[in-house]
Amino acid sequence: MTRSLVTAALLGATLLGGCTVGPNYHAPAMAVPTAFAEPQTGVPGAAIDPARWWTAFGDSTLTALVERALKDSPTIAIAASRVRQARLDEIAAHAVGKPTVDASGNVTHVEFSKNAGFSSLASLFSGGSSGGSSSGGIALPGSGITTYAAGFDASWEIDLFGGGRRGVEGALARTDAAIWSQRDAAVTLGAEVAQAYFALRLDQAQIAVVEDELGQQRRALQIAGNVAKVGLSPQIDVKRQQQSISSIEARLEPLRADVRVRIHALGILLGTEPENLTADLTGPLPALQPVPVIPAGLPSDLLRRRPDIRAAERQLAASTADIGVAVADLYPKFKLTGMAQLISTSLGSLVSGDSIQATGVGGVTFPLLDWGRRKATVGLRKEDREQAYLRYRTTVLGALRDVEDPLARIDAERRRNAALQRAVADAQATAHAIEAQYRTGFVAQNSLIDAQVAVLSAREQLVASDAQLRQDSAALFKAIGGGWEDSAAG
Repeated sequence: MTRSLVTAALLGATLLGGCTVGPNYHAPAMAVPTAFAEPQTGVPGAAIDPARWWTAFGDSTLTALVERALKDSPTIAIAASRVRQARLDEIAAHAVGKPTVDASGNVTHVEFSKNAGFSSLASLFSGGSSGGSSSGGIALPGSGITTYAAGFDASWEIDLFGGGRRGVEGALARTDAAIWSQRDAAVTLGAEVAQAYFALRLDQAQIAVVEDELGQQRRALQIAGNVAKVGLSPQIDVKRQQQSISSIEARLEPLRADVRVRIHALGILLGTEPENLTADLTGPLPALQPVPVIPAGLPSDLLRRRPDIRAAERQLAASTADIGVAVADLYPKFKLTGMAQLISTSLGSLVSGDSIQATGVGGVTFPLLDWGRRKATVGLRKEDREQAYLRYRTTVLGALRDVEDPLARIDAERRRNAALQRAVADAQATAHAIEAQYRTGFVAQNSLIDAQVAVLSAREQLVASDAQLRQDSAALFKAIGGGWEDSAAG
């Protein structure tokens, strides 16, 4: 390659190096409300670590389950693999527009045909010799020639219009998106583990309530038998009480089966076999603490805190860069190619100045006729960007709803829970009073059984309300983007 050609190419690259086609990315300005519409009971700045929000429930078993899931779950491993994959794509993108150099070496042997023409002329040049191999530049028919070559070849497609630079921008944005998606996977997984655990605790609490009521009803059966013996009630009262006990006992088996199903679900979330959790989750568990009060913060916090919003914004940036890559294909491409070799018919003389052979080529390719393919590709990339923007908007709007919904449910459930606590106290007081009247024969047994059923129903509703509050709180923690740390990306 001549020095003038190299100089001209480098000068052109310098002059046009700053020319990067396609739109420059600007983060979208998304308008959000100044405050959430639903009431908040939390105090801004409350001492809850959003990165480890599950610890706010004061349950060591829950904490161990969530942190084990974040460490061992296949879901998190897949997300981490996607981050590593995106970083490899970055390396490939950085290589676009850079010179490439390859080394080569070969040995070539050609055996000439004995029946080739010009044999007399070849004999004359060779001095009349015949047969064998030649180490000179001309070989006789029936003889051969061996050539040795070693060298380097280099090529450089100059990124004059910034297609490669836009490719790097897109790769970097996709890496960021993969990191935020990994964090979003951690947020989702933590909430799913918590909600599955609270569902398990609900089943176990309902089993405890039913078993406690069974004890009450069995004592009532003894009372019914004693009252019937002294003639204050008919013997049929004993049968009715026994029937009520059997009905309550029938409610236990579905709950026990549900416990096993919940443990299976937790095993999947933790990436382990369910039997590995059975011993830990069927024995005595920590007492449930009061539900924490969660500050939801401001809607604008979601744009910074929610990993899915951040991932969607990075995907939008990547789609914008892709337009520049497509637009660069509409412009000419400049390529420099060079080759330097040592070629000789003898290994002894291969490494010498006389064996040097060099070639240099400077080329340009102009797109002339492709039937609209390149322009269509640009249009496709623009539509991809429009779709990415709409997905970003949808994600932001969905995030606002994700917060508003649990805020509304928590507010209503707290009031319902307080009413249920009063209902349980009233039902128990009523049942005790009716039981005392039944002992003396002032009321029929039907009234006592109805009162017992009312107590059981009220207590079951109360434990269900307690579990619902915990599940809604976990949903709110997820909605505000809790459950990830900067160290989560890998």
